[in-house]
Amino acid sequence: MRMYDLIKKKRDGQPLEISEINWMIEGYTNGDIPDYQMSAFAMAVYYHGMTDEELAALTMAMVHSGDQVDLSRFAHLSVDKHSTGGVGDKTSLIVTPLVASLGGIVAKMSGRGLGHTGGTVDKLESFCGYQTTLSPEAFISQVEKIGIALIGQSGNLTPADKKLYALRDVTATIDSLPLIASSIMSKKIAAGAKSIVLDVKVGSGSFNKTYDDAKSLAEKMVSLGNRCGRNVSAVMTDMDTPLGFAVGNIPEVKEALHVLKGEDIPDLKEVCLVLAGEMLSLCHGWSREESRHQAEKALSAGKAYDKFKEWIQAQGGDPSWADHTERFPKPLFTHTVMAPQEGYIVHMNSEKIGRCAVLLGAGREKKDDAIDLTAGMVLQAKTGDYVKPGDPLATFYTNDSTRIPGAEELYLAALTVQNEKPQRPPLVYGIITKQE
Repeated sequence: MRMYDLIKKKRDGQPLEISEINWMIEGYTNGDIPDYQMSAFAMAVYYHGMTDEELAALTMAMVHSGDQVDLSRFAHLSVDKHSTGGVGDKTSLIVTPLVASLGGIVAKMSGRGLGHTGGTVDKLESFCGYQTTLSPEAFISQVEKIGIALIGQSGNLTPADKKLYALRDVTATIDSLPLIASSIMSKKIAAGAKSIVLDVKVGSGSFNKTYDDAKSLAEKMVSLGNRCGRNVSAVMTDMDTPLGFAVGNIPEVKEALHVLKGEDIPDLKEVCLVLAGEMLSLCHGWSREESRHQAEKALSAGKAYDKFKEWIQAQGGDPSWADHTERFPKPLFTHTVMAPQEGYIVHMNSEKIGRCAVLLGAGREKKDDAIDLTAGMVLQAKTGDYVKPGDPLATFYTNDSTRIPGAEELYLAALTVQNEKPQRPPLVYGIITKQE
């Protein structure tokens, strides 16, 4: 078998055999196939796509290229969630303890923030002492005891995908639909959960800027996941406006705690209840209506909050910080951005707002960049709100005051203000399942 022949075959629009895909991924992972040949293959896929059979084979070959988490002892109860990324997306901090409080098994690996999107692992490090790495034995032991553990991604989880993703990033093939789907699903499948709920974002703060693009990705990943032996559904949610009011690590942790304690932050709470309901439906077999009902009860009764504190303590964090949020570190500088004109906020460019948080120190442009956990912002006005000159729009937090002018300029550029009241986009566009 020669890589030249496989490149030519895909270049000419012909499907590859499973054995050919397995050979290619094994060879690339081992270093026997050079980057320049895999680049040519990725470009051929970009233009010709892959069949469902090819895509499932590629995904499972990447799964088998490294470590896998064995959650079979938990049978149908193991469930995971993945978000395609956004601004103010702190749902994992709420949804995972909520689901675990109702008997779901959430053994989760999450990533760090990069670019304008935040990362769950960074947020959890806001708790003094929280361990984002655990040995495989400690990870499983904690899940057995309390039903939940969340750590950073394993260094040897899907190494083939890590190599291929880095290559796609510099060869203009990052936005190939089949390669996006296989990259996401290979990591989720290797993480071991029987059921997976995908939160596919739509809008300016997502890499899916349009509904049609998001729906195509959601359908592809659901089909792929089910073909690979997992129960998968996708919830399509809005990311044209930041989720909730807080953006940044400690600000988002505090906002998540508000919801866990029963405060009604409408958009954030609603998305969390939909995601938790879908996870409970998949792992317990309940109807969506019953799952939603149970999730609402657990949230209002404080069960999810109690589980959150149990989880933080189990991983070395100080759960008392949840009760006394004044213990979180505070930034040196705060600054309130005022409205320069009168009218309705008709649009918020969430990507620019996310970049604004990065400018304040809350994010990283490269994966090894240090971040300021205290940095970020809390919004005082969102899409649909009417503002007058001098009204507060957002409060910035940073430890470097020189960052504030540029961040304010970018924030104001992210807002469109007009006289006509806008129609807000749907918060949840729909749920994609294998039957649809």
